[in-house]
Amino acid sequence: MPKLKTRSGAKKRFQVKKNGKVKHGKAFAKHLFTHAKSMDSRRRNRGTSHLDKMDAKKVVKEMFPYGAN
Repeated sequence: MPKLKTRSGAKKRFQVKKNGKVKHGKAFAKHLFTHAKSMDSRRRNRGTSHLDKMDAKKVVKEMFPYGAN
């Protein structure tokens, strides 16, 4: 059987922690901050957060076939 490739985009976007949680950056936080977004959405989109349990399981299984990081 051929080797499986790790998704290189996933390496850049997700970080799997030791406890199994998957850390990710927030979406919609790159541009249009001067007029198109409210202060609430700007504040919510700061920083990082963790994926839900089912999503984390799916990301690790499909995107990192030989284990995470």
